[in-house]
Amino acid sequence: MQRVFRTSKLLQYSFANRNSLPSSVTSPLLSNTNCVSTTSSLSSRFTGSKAPHERIPSLIGNMPDSTSSLPLEKPVVLESNEVQHVELLNAVDDLHGGVTVDMEKPMDSKLFASALKSSLSYWRKKGKKGVWIKLPIGFANLVEPAVQQGFRYHHAEPDYLMLVHWIPETPDTLPENASHRVGVGAFVMNHKREVLVVQESSGKFRGTGVWKLPTGVVNEGEDICTAAVREVKEETGVDAEFVEVLAFRQSHQSFFRKSDLFFVCMLRPRSFHIQKQDSEIEAAQWMAAEEYAAQPFVRKHRLFNYVAKICLTKSEKDYAGFSPLSTTTTSGKTSYLYFNNRDCHPLTTSNPSPP
Repeated sequence: MQRVFRTSKLLQYSFANRNSLPSSVTSPLLSNTNCVSTTSSLSSRFTGSKAPHERIPSLIGNMPDSTSSLPLEKPVVLESNEVQHVELLNAVDDLHGGVTVDMEKPMDSKLFASALKSSLSYWRKKGKKGVWIKLPIGFANLVEPAVQQGFRYHHAEPDYLMLVHWIPETPDTLPENASHRVGVGAFVMNHKREVLVVQESSGKFRGTGVWKLPTGVVNEGEDICTAAVREVKEETGVDAEFVEVLAFRQSHQSFFRKSDLFFVCMLRPRSFHIQKQDSEIEAAQWMAAEEYAAQPFVRKHRLFNYVAKICLTKSEKDYAGFSPLSTTTTSGKTSYLYFNNRDCHPLTTSNPSPP
């Protein structure tokens, strides 16, 4: 934390003449150490008959930016004639005119409330906009004082909660929490035109007798192509190679008010022996493609019917999907670009022009 010194009414003088003070008084303040004294103890440092409040400059004047202490708007009026310091929360400026506070050490909720109030006042004076506070799961005692000062929940992960607050009286432009969940479905066909299908032992398909493609949710930090291969292996024991994205679907209000992106992916089998996943899969088999598409459930539900037709079209005709191309972002992270490799083949054979 950063410290801001506040004083009683007896110590309200300009800090401009601090050079006139003995070094024994000025040094502790300018070095931002924890040497904070009462007026009675300060008086022992001076000679002469003048009272300390006639000789000592105020500690809350316009302190220069070169010091690590930060100014506040108002001094604290104490009942006793003593000097008090106020803690400011450590914060890091972000790229959008705001600050981020990462609470790493436990703190009393009352002290936190006081420090947060002072910090908000300081950030407001500095023209800051959004404030992000990351609270580890063990710091639940700090949630209530933050909410009382205008913070709201932004998102939560297994080990932390993120709170946000918009300071200025302007429209709030803080980005919302992640809006989509991403899922994959795997179309795997062998040389006999048989499709790898499963019956689920839980969820809405439990006990329906419907044979469906292996499906699953993409994990955090996982690529779509990797997730499709993983789900096939987990549910059926079959090793497969990712080929391309055949289609994708977007829906809304599907999972805790989140939208959903579902990618239908084609994979090429590398093994054929099935070893089903006992925890989630009731049965798994290789099923004739036409038989899969002819199931009453698939024919009745438009989305499933469309997916089946797209998969069969890929197996029968020259249907071009989207293949992954490994690339990097501007920050150097590995990423995949999915594109029509058939009609844009030169993309993979020629190097882009330097910027």
